[in-house]
Amino acid sequence: MAASTSLSHFACFVSFLYFTCVYASSNIDLDALVAFKAASDKGNKLTTWNSTSNPCAWDGVSCLRDRVSRLVLENLDLTGTIGPLTALTQLRVLSLKRNRLSGPIPDLSNFKALKLVFLSYNAFSGNLPASLLSLVRLYRLDLSHNNLTGEIPASVNRLTHLLTLRLEDNRFSGPILELNLPNLQDFNISENRLSGEIPKSLSAFPESSFGQNMGLCGSPLQSCKSIVSKPTEPGSEGAIASPITPPRNLTVSSSPTSLPEVTAETKPENTHHHGTGKIGSLALIAIILGDVVVLALVSLLLYCYFWKNSADKAREGKGSSKLLESEKIVYSSSPYPAQAGTERGRMVFFEGVKKFELEDLLRASAEMLGKGGFGTSYKAILDDGNVVAVKRLKDAQVGGKREFEQHMEVLGRLRHANIVSLRAYYFAREEKLLVYDYMPNGSLFWLLHGNRGPGRTPLDWTTRLKIAAGAARGLAFIHNSCKSLKLAHGNVKSTNVLLDQSGNARVSDYGLSLFTPPSTPRTNGYRAPECGDDRKLTQKSDVYSFGVLLLELLTGKCPSVVENGGPGGGGYGSVLDLPRWVQSVVREEWTAEVFDLELMRYKDIEEEMVGLLQIALACTAASPDQRPKMNHVVKMIDELRGVEVSPFHDGSDSVTESPSVSEGTCGGGGSQ
Repeated sequence: MAASTSLSHFACFVSFLYFTCVYASSNIDLDALVAFKAASDKGNKLTTWNSTSNPCAWDGVSCLRDRVSRLVLENLDLTGTIGPLTALTQLRVLSLKRNRLSGPIPDLSNFKALKLVFLSYNAFSGNLPASLLSLVRLYRLDLSHNNLTGEIPASVNRLTHLLTLRLEDNRFSGPILELNLPNLQDFNISENRLSGEIPKSLSAFPESSFGQNMGLCGSPLQSCKSIVSKPTEPGSEGAIASPITPPRNLTVSSSPTSLPEVTAETKPENTHHHGTGKIGSLALIAIILGDVVVLALVSLLLYCYFWKNSADKAREGKGSSKLLESEKIVYSSSPYPAQAGTERGRMVFFEGVKKFELEDLLRASAEMLGKGGFGTSYKAILDDGNVVAVKRLKDAQVGGKREFEQHMEVLGRLRHANIVSLRAYYFAREEKLLVYDYMPNGSLFWLLHGNRGPGRTPLDWTTRLKIAAGAARGLAFIHNSCKSLKLAHGNVKSTNVLLDQSGNARVSDYGLSLFTPPSTPRTNGYRAPECGDDRKLTQKSDVYSFGVLLLELLTGKCPSVVENGGPGGGGYGSVLDLPRWVQSVVREEWTAEVFDLELMRYKDIEEEMVGLLQIALACTAASPDQRPKMNHVVKMIDELRGVEVSPFHDGSDSVTESPSVSEGTCGGGGSQ
């Protein structure tokens, strides 16, 4: 009894300490905000800021765990310094732009969690504080349009997460030291007093990032060599006088007509001025003529060489030549020809409409789109202008014609706004072709991972969430289309989520895992842990793979590494276990660290990102029984997006969108 009483007292004591700490922390934040308002809000714009109310409900203030985490006070004519705000130790976002705040930027070393800082269009003065450069978690730093002075210190390199660095329209001076910020995307130091050569690490940024700094040179501005070689050239823009060249008493105009005239009195005796000029002209004409003759001879030799080669190739490969034009492969015979001397197959179209014959497909110009585990895909442009995507199942392991036709019959009947429709197929003993609708906007993989770095247009949050919702609906439809077969996709990954002309997500390559040869390496990063060497793929393993895809959307990291090394045997040594990595970061209570740096530019999306992260973690549960069905995943994502869900909605689109699918067809009805 005594022990129980002691434990009760101890629990009460711990609770008391906790609430005392929380209350004390809240008071610190409250006092800091009240002090800032008293000193800076002369126009009483912050009307909701009342010392008797909860600061988390004030305009411009957001809280996390009862501590102020976001302070956004823009264009409010605030004055004075920001010193009182340094007590907000849990601040993550600070935006005070377009006010009249002044004085030096105070010591910000207490802001250990600070990620976004926007202080532009104020009147801050003094040097760039060292405390600001110790905030290693910063993603965005905008101090533009102020009165800051001094040099830009090399310690900026500590901010390795930095995506934005804007210092334009200040009074910074001196050289730009070598900056090594691998994630930097938005950079501007124009309208300062900087000088010297622009480091190569920054030369990829546009000229506007460096303009109106009279002493700067180097790419993308004027070459430093041209300035140094002509340091006193009159009339040249940005000319810099050389410190080792003595001043001249004679000023020479840049106009050639005003050069000092050489008269008979000043010209030395026995000069050969006219003769020298004549010889120089003749030599110049001879050089030009020689160059023209040499160029003509080289051109003639090259023409003969290439004409001979092309003639040889034409003789060797009449009727089956392949020409490479602007990275587009145009075939006079197809990249997927029917083999000579073998059984000829036929094109089978769904929905009862024949749109072209195999010969039309063979004559079409074809551009390779990519290679996957099931074969190679091509973009084919038919003679009538129609464009289709053709997948050649070169390495597919097909048991027999009847089995293949029955399975294609099931896949060909599926119609939904979020799947890529199978329009036709061709079967012969040596050749199997699948014809799909062509998706012009590429894959989610390319949108997420292609061309990262300066100049890239990031995939914004709204689009990512829309793609996630569309892909979820497409996958849920596949799962529910044939109840008796329990059809699974079998290869869910970002390269198999395509975008149509309207930007809607379309799931592709569904139902083909049945034909994967056992020796074919599968994409390790998306594979569910229960799918071993027997390659048993289920709807639950699809859910796991979809969860990895959601993590890919959230983190910007690519889990796609192939067993036995990289594509083509490149030998990539490591595999990113994305679910395990995310779980380890979340356990350390650094959830914000998992999100893609490109998403940090968008405001007020943290709640949605955390919500989608929770859905992804549920989908990637180690036990298949703990994973939600795709119907439920669709419903959760729709609720996250604020899409109204009908009380009768089960999370999947009605199978009536594909009226030709029936249980008879699922059971393997005959082909056309």
